[in-house]
Amino acid sequence: MATFFRGKQAGMQNDLSANIIPGSFAPDDRARYGINSQISCIAYEPIQSLLALGTNESKFGSGRIYVFGQNRVQKLLVPSRSCSFADIQFCANRLVSLDTKNEVAIWNLDTGKRITGFRAPGVVSCMVTDPMLDWCFLGMQTGEICAYDLDRERMSSFRLPNFWTEKDPKTRAVALVSMQLHPRDIGKLLIAYTHGVVVYSFKQNIPNKFFEYQVPPGAPGGSGAMVESMRRPKVTHALWHPTGTFILTAHEDGSLVFWDAKDGRVVMARTFFETNVDQPVPNPGSSAPKHPYVRIAWCCKQNPEDSGLLIAGGQKLDEPSNGLTFIDLGITPNYATSSWQILSEYTKGKRTNALETPPGVEITNFFLIPRLSPHFAGSQDPIAVMTLLASGELLTLSFPSGYPISPTNQLHPSISFVHPFATHFAVTTLDRGRWLGMVENRSQGEPLLKGGAQAPHPRRRFEGRTIIQVAHADSTIRIWDVGHGDEIENPSQLQVDIARALNRYEDVGITAMTLASTTGEFAVGTSKGEVVIYRWDSNKYFGNPPDQHVEPNPGGISDISVRAEPSLKSGLMPYSLYEMMQGSISAIKLSDAGFLAVGSENGFISIIDLRGPSVMFQASMAEFIKQEKRSSFLRSRSSVSASKEWPVVFEFGVMTLDDDKYSSICCFVGTNLGKVITFKLLPSGNGYNATLAGVANCNDKVVSICPIVADTGKPALATAHAVAGLREGRHVSGLLVVVTQSEARIFKPATAKGASKSFDDYLCDAATVTEYELHGMALVGVFGDRITRAFSLPGLKELGSYPLPMMDGSRGSNSAITEDGEVFCWTGPSELALLQVWGSGQEIENTADKLVNPDLEVPPRPTISNVQWISGTQYVSPTDLDLLIGGPDRPPSKRMMSATAAIERNLDSGPNSEYAGTGSQEGWGEYLTRQLNERTEKLNLVNDSMDSAADASQKWADDVGKFVNQQKRKMLFGSVTSKFA
Repeated sequence: MATFFRGKQAGMQNDLSANIIPGSFAPDDRARYGINSQISCIAYEPIQSLLALGTNESKFGSGRIYVFGQNRVQKLLVPSRSCSFADIQFCANRLVSLDTKNEVAIWNLDTGKRITGFRAPGVVSCMVTDPMLDWCFLGMQTGEICAYDLDRERMSSFRLPNFWTEKDPKTRAVALVSMQLHPRDIGKLLIAYTHGVVVYSFKQNIPNKFFEYQVPPGAPGGSGAMVESMRRPKVTHALWHPTGTFILTAHEDGSLVFWDAKDGRVVMARTFFETNVDQPVPNPGSSAPKHPYVRIAWCCKQNPEDSGLLIAGGQKLDEPSNGLTFIDLGITPNYATSSWQILSEYTKGKRTNALETPPGVEITNFFLIPRLSPHFAGSQDPIAVMTLLASGELLTLSFPSGYPISPTNQLHPSISFVHPFATHFAVTTLDRGRWLGMVENRSQGEPLLKGGAQAPHPRRRFEGRTIIQVAHADSTIRIWDVGHGDEIENPSQLQVDIARALNRYEDVGITAMTLASTTGEFAVGTSKGEVVIYRWDSNKYFGNPPDQHVEPNPGGISDISVRAEPSLKSGLMPYSLYEMMQGSISAIKLSDAGFLAVGSENGFISIIDLRGPSVMFQASMAEFIKQEKRSSFLRSRSSVSASKEWPVVFEFGVMTLDDDKYSSICCFVGTNLGKVITFKLLPSGNGYNATLAGVANCNDKVVSICPIVADTGKPALATAHAVAGLREGRHVSGLLVVVTQSEARIFKPATAKGASKSFDDYLCDAATVTEYELHGMALVGVFGDRITRAFSLPGLKELGSYPLPMMDGSRGSNSAITEDGEVFCWTGPSELALLQVWGSGQEIENTADKLVNPDLEVPPRPTISNVQWISGTQYVSPTDLDLLIGGPDRPPSKRMMSATAAIERNLDSGPNSEYAGTGSQEGWGEYLTRQLNERTEKLNLVNDSMDSAADASQKWADDVGKFVNQQKRKMLFGSVTSKFA
């Protein structure tokens, strides 16, 4: 009965929701975009070209691990219990994680499932893995070290004590700081304690080098404090030179100390600004206080001898930026032939380069992105560096030049939500054909992520594409297709730079965005009252930007095409700038018919005809309030609101108004106080003019305005097709579905009262009329109690409700709903949830994307040189290390068995192989024995060769000696005979 009466009141004869059965409203939790909480750690895998991000636990959810590949490839690793991740590392096509509760977990990258895990026997200070090893080394806060067998999934009996306390039992509170395997000799481990550094030898099972930095009296040291006494600054970082020639230690006083790794002497002690700070000077002065070192990486080029230091921190406190500093050291001198002076000069570096970061930001960590190699601690030939800021945002810079790298079409869209933070978003259903043609052509470097393969998805080719526009804190906007759970035919992203379009790089706040659903035109409003209009075009200034200056034009429209990005060849180009200058832009809407409506917080409305473009109408809300007062003089004075009023919602439609005999283009304006103002846009000469058609009153702030066709419920929008029908005299019988915070109303514009329903117990944050395909139309809303509800049309009877526990209630008003029934809501500061309300209640599932390509093999680990081997350094292979750590009773690892099988296959295929007949029966023990025998034979051959070379050299020396003696005798006899002659 309510449906019948409301239909009569609204002027709607059909029940548009009659075919929607109970239970149809069961939202599917389809996807997440963004990062759920603050990022705590990052890892990059250069072989598979994957990026992993770990997050902290917060009120928005538990810590998670996101793994990203090329385009939209993604996998989410969710722990079984709430935790924060302290470190994540890739190791041989698996991921190893360490959380703040000291639990280590191993993850399968393809399935996203946790393989196994264990709780460490103490508080873990650091974790070390190597792509060629099946071991995970854990450094405890107490200084002890243990090893976990990643292949056998069990703890090893291998334990190392705190060597520094064994060396000096009198020291107190000696904690472990860091560990690093030797980049070439896997048999050495660099262990940094707070009081000094130790080099441990696996093959000798002893620490064979101790390094302790001491600053004598009279030396300034890193801080210039307490110069009259002996100082022993604590260690904060320690790392190997890429070839192992030197060791670098960083200390809490700001000192950077280079050590000779062979004899343990100090080569150089320096800071960013001074050298030889450990040498006494006559009048040591105090130095300016400095930021502590956050992280240090010893990078190298493809040639590991050519290296440099990338350092976060260490700058003076009064410096405007505490960013990244790169000290280019150049080619490493030949250790055997270089003097001590040459080695000292090398540590001073060739040049120092600052990688600029935004002023005022604090870098908490950085992570290198190497081109190919996972070795040398992930620091060989890096092409970029990803910095983690204290706010949780990311900043990617080219290396070593330090130019910012935009994440657009380089990283997964979810990463862009924190690169920098997303501030606003808008959603538009764009014509599929139009979107397929919107692929921008931009000068860009090589892709950072190339790994993974996206799982196949069903194709829904003849639908509009759901295009999201996301505004970021750096005034850039990225536009991309979120998909319908189907195949995304155009996964690329578009980018516009509002700051460049305004030629102003400070105080640029984006407040409103709109994208035309057919033409693809784009408009953006700012907090200063400007509107930037973009159109798809080619850049006539590509690579050759002209002068950016455009004369100010308050209240007018200016051509700003000269402000196109010089690296963008074709894409969304800045077209016009409307300087409304009446306060922050509060609402904006583009029509496919060529109109743009703009509203400001000072209560002004402008309608722009984009054919010029020109401002065809501008008025203040005060004029409509006066008209309202005059038309309602019989009301009580208290019923007239004196509050400030401004537009909050615009919509364009085509329909017949009130008692008109024709249909017209209409612009509907909703205000913060509940008024719905209707304008008719009528042809006038070569353009259009806007006239007020009427004002309808609702209870409070308007949330949405949906013009619909009365008979079908389909949108009655001002499309090009609908406007063309006006020339033929076509009539559109339309209605408005207006939703405010406290009611829904269906009426015939401009002034009819229609039918309404009040929301008594909750406030509406977002709403729209949606279509349930082949079933009918319904009004869907998101409400302040974190519940989404559907209502029938025209009865406004509740069809169903569903809780949204993932939604951040404080940002409910920023939610959005599309005509297809897709709900977008914030789950936290930087993550959006996407739900399809006409579903079956499915929970969110992990993707079926494949991350690991098994055909990609890890390159062999760098080893010691021939000279080092000849000079007595014993080569230790990963197999040897397995025996040294795991002991003789450890079963063969899967890696070893696969390598053995490959060797056996090669031996079986060789016709002259010595082991061809017995290869299939050779066991693991026999294999190791044969390998040892072969290495011994090779060593004997080398020894024989050396002995032969020594014998040959001795014989040659004897022959030379005999020849010289003969010549001496001949010369003597010749002189004697000449005397007698």
